[in-house]
Amino acid sequence: MAKKDAPVLEPQIIDQQMGEILSTRYLSYALSTIMDRALPDVRDGMKPVHRRLLYAMYQLHLKPENAPKKSARVVGDVIGKYHPHGDSSVYDAMVRLAQDFNVRYPLVDGQGNFGNIDGDNAAAMRYTEAKLTAVAQMMLEGIEQNAVDFRPTYDGSENEPVVLPGGFPNLLANGASGIAVGMATNIPPFNVSEICDAALALLEDDVSPKKLASFMKGPDFPTGGILIEPKENIVKAYEEGKGAFRVRARWEKEELKRGQYQIIITEIPYQVQKSRLIEKIADLVMSKKLPLLDDIRDESAEDIRIVLVPRSGNVEAELLMEALFRATDLETRFNMNLNVLGYTESGALVPQVMGIKQVIQAWLNHQQEVLVRKSQHRLEKVLNRIEVLQGFLIVYLNVDKVIKIIRTKDKPKEELMKAFDLSEVQADAVLNMRLRALNKLQEIELRSEHDELDKERDALEKLIKSEARQWTVIKKQINHVQEVFGSKTELGKRRTQIGKAPAPVDIDSLEEAMIEKEPITIICSSKGWVKAMKGHDIDPKGIKYKDGDRAKFVMEAMTTDKIIVFGSNGRFYTVSADKLPPGRGFGEPLRIIVDLPNDADIVDMMVYEIEHKLLVAADDGRGFIVKMEDVLAQTKNGKQILNVSGKVEAKLCKPIGAGHDHVAVIGKNRKMIVFSLEEIPEMAKGRGVILQRYKDGGLADFKTFSWDDGLSYRYGTGETLVGDLNPWVGNRAQAGRLPPNGFPKSNKFS
Repeated sequence: MAKKDAPVLEPQIIDQQMGEILSTRYLSYALSTIMDRALPDVRDGMKPVHRRLLYAMYQLHLKPENAPKKSARVVGDVIGKYHPHGDSSVYDAMVRLAQDFNVRYPLVDGQGNFGNIDGDNAAAMRYTEAKLTAVAQMMLEGIEQNAVDFRPTYDGSENEPVVLPGGFPNLLANGASGIAVGMATNIPPFNVSEICDAALALLEDDVSPKKLASFMKGPDFPTGGILIEPKENIVKAYEEGKGAFRVRARWEKEELKRGQYQIIITEIPYQVQKSRLIEKIADLVMSKKLPLLDDIRDESAEDIRIVLVPRSGNVEAELLMEALFRATDLETRFNMNLNVLGYTESGALVPQVMGIKQVIQAWLNHQQEVLVRKSQHRLEKVLNRIEVLQGFLIVYLNVDKVIKIIRTKDKPKEELMKAFDLSEVQADAVLNMRLRALNKLQEIELRSEHDELDKERDALEKLIKSEARQWTVIKKQINHVQEVFGSKTELGKRRTQIGKAPAPVDIDSLEEAMIEKEPITIICSSKGWVKAMKGHDIDPKGIKYKDGDRAKFVMEAMTTDKIIVFGSNGRFYTVSADKLPPGRGFGEPLRIIVDLPNDADIVDMMVYEIEHKLLVAADDGRGFIVKMEDVLAQTKNGKQILNVSGKVEAKLCKPIGAGHDHVAVIGKNRKMIVFSLEEIPEMAKGRGVILQRYKDGGLADFKTFSWDDGLSYRYGTGETLVGDLNPWVGNRAQAGRLPPNGFPKSNKFS
């Protein structure tokens, strides 16, 4: 017989715009990604892959009390029966559920290498074994009691649960993260004991987000740390379902010998890989962006122990850590986006951003539905058993007649049903009964079982009809969760400490504190040789000079200071204290360091103080007041401030002391005048004004002072105070008069 030709399929032509086709197809893909891959269900907090993993392990009888099986076996069942995707994606999802540094309450008990907090991958699935944890067992409890709906798998050969019973509040307890097309979710883990407290409070009364925050104080991350987010921000995040939580590493200061210390980091923020964190800090140390940090060591074993060694014991540990928090992942921000699959009022399951209160209420509603379905399922079993027992009891009352019917009749089932008014179920049960069950003791046990089932039936019927009874049972279930996984257990203890929001830190002061400071003494000789010796209170006898040279300027400073040099050419030069030559030998010529011309001399040197003002003057008696910040030079060749020309040279540069309101000026002609500082203008640069007028000679010295404190000058080894200043008080640019008796012949105040 000839084979029949196969039918020829006519090509189907779709007349549609390409944009419409792409839009339709992409929308289908987007919805599939959102609903079946990226977003968790608000009822059990699971994505499909996680739900299928737990159900496959349940089917393999991998209960907590049983022995584990190879991970490859579990993955094979998942991708073969329920989840037609690559094995690596399924195994990665399984590994994450077993990592106690990723999941607050692990759902998989992994045996073997399941990765670590350093970011190392788990061993291949053929080497590892796994089984369910007690948490996962609670999530699956009631799945065989018609607690949830089932649907066909992708090939129709199996059935899988649409959602798990979820007796454990998994969504908030373990959190979730995922990204889909146009939306994402990022939910932090919380402490299950606090979630239960909030759920119980919600069952009692309508709880505000602020009240909710008193129960759920903040996220409880698996890796601990310190939550430093202000409470008002936490309350707002709970209300809106969106917000951010700042988490810092937990650290302690460990004292060492000789006033030294080291910092020990014992907990790091959530989802931070320890190895990368250490590499980042080490890079900052090498690039000198953390100059006060000398070394970092990883001494971790089972617990985290990262050792930070400061370069100096002088810096405060708090400031050092503040800089590290700003520069590294020792402080992170967890952005919460509580985007989940939840039911609308119309009963549709759609993506939506929920507040914490809505999430807890959705979980409670799911628990109510699960309880009712389990109760109905159990009621059906009880009613069926009661029916069977009633048939058995009839047999015991008429045992001889029953035996006769079975032995003599062709259709004993119909005869039994007719004779004793039995149902078909009861007749089948009687016919299947063993003869040894007809003893008197068995009858007593059946009557006792019947009575107990009658009571259970009544209780179940009342429970199904009464919502109040249902919530009472759910409260008991929540209390049970607290007993098993609450704060009194090792697993349930809060790991993330609730801390106070840190006080604002001035960035400039922080950066300044982070720079290594050491005390130095700067010595400049009369011939212009300069050096910086370590420490203060240097013994003058220990300072060496060239033959014929001696000290001219000696000042105490820190290595972080800037030094201002004033030359006789009227220019100011700036040099960093740490750039000065060390204290060995005679030092180096200052004019080379600051590019001072050979025809100019050093008039003065001082430590730069931004809040100070200077009085500068030339030997012709002209001068003005200038802010110290205005004399700071950016280049090596200095900044012209006091304009001098010809034979006129810059003569003096002195800071104006706090509270000073007058100035005393004396010339080489030994004439002195006192006038108010208000008569001297404040300028950025220029020649200035005449301070004192001379017929011959020029400016010798000046001194600013407070009128209330009086004017003093050095006489011998002490200070002499001028009793009455009125004879010398005048106006700026006057000639003045002879100084008081005993004034130094050098015409210098000091």
